[in-house]
Amino acid sequence: MTAATDQLDWSETELLADHTYAEPQIVAGVRCHGGYDEDGTYVSPRTLNRIPAIEAWQQAHRATFGTDIIDIPLDTWPEHYPNVPQARFLLDNSIPDPIIAVLTRIGTVEGFGGLIRYTNVPDLPATFDEDTRGTALAHLEHGLFEAHARDETGHEHEGGHTHMWWAARDLAFEHPITEDQTTVMLERMGISEPGSGGRIDPQRLRAEAMANRVLPDDIDFDLESMLARMISLLFIEISAFHAFNWAQTILDDADRVAGDGAAGDIIRHIRADETPHVDYLKTVLTEIRDRTVIGAKGHKRSGADIVRPMWDRALENSLGARRDAQLDAMRAEVTHAVEGRRNAKDILAQFDELGSTVRDHDGHWRQRPAA
Repeated sequence: MTAATDQLDWSETELLADHTYAEPQIVAGVRCHGGYDEDGTYVSPRTLNRIPAIEAWQQAHRATFGTDIIDIPLDTWPEHYPNVPQARFLLDNSIPDPIIAVLTRIGTVEGFGGLIRYTNVPDLPATFDEDTRGTALAHLEHGLFEAHARDETGHEHEGGHTHMWWAARDLAFEHPITEDQTTVMLERMGISEPGSGGRIDPQRLRAEAMANRVLPDDIDFDLESMLARMISLLFIEISAFHAFNWAQTILDDADRVAGDGAAGDIIRHIRADETPHVDYLKTVLTEIRDRTVIGAKGHKRSGADIVRPMWDRALENSLGARRDAQLDAMRAEVTHAVEGRRNAKDILAQFDELGSTVRDHDGHWRQRPAA
């Protein structure tokens, strides 16, 4: 659906442009982004020029710097929790609430991705010694961030990924929870602050980031905060592919959920939409890594020395404290779902036995050794 190009400079209008669809994507009665070509194949939104532009920027970077695009393997992250056998066990025992909670949480986190449009991009000529024209970096404020935000939260009359995840949930489990119940559940899982109504506070997040800086003080904080957000989003996007595989398997199971597999198709469409997110984030991080960053007093540092500590801290957090907190919250959802059952203890024991991710006696999570 996309043609190769060597064009490196694009307008925002061009990067937000859609293909011409033979049929729109309608999810739960709502017009969502993207659509279908004449052969009935799903085509992601805003990819008419965005995908060939990303490919052109990557090729130009390889030709100029002689390095490849940064990457991180999917197997860096453990499989989804609960895993497929655990999810099937819960459904077979009429305990769908934890699965509903997972789908609700993912849809909510997708919505947070829309905040990327508010990211402050530093003054590029003052920040980098090398030219940044004709790069993905130069297009962050001119289409890339906005396309990402619209994909996640929707735009104007079109629904985005938050709506699509929740629609898949409602289709598979036949409208299981109200909006008020959703808010309570998100607060219980630590996704939003109690009493916030499910909202997050960007100013609070910025203040926390400034209080926990990683880079030297002479480095523009806008660069550090942009890197932190982009690396975090990249890790979320890549690790989410485990969630996509998990959700597709569960939602395709017509013996356990409703919808005759239609909910699984929604997740496949979301997965296709996420690919350009991963690609442009990796491209920009590579462009920064291979350039020279100029500090406030003119001191120059290798971009690799700027990206690496941000990358390492985000990865440690993603696989460490943040993941432990997410697993604790998910395990608590399972416990909450079986409260009041006389055989609750047995159910939890069987659930844990099926897990490939288990909690030690000291409270830390680990991968169960392969048999």
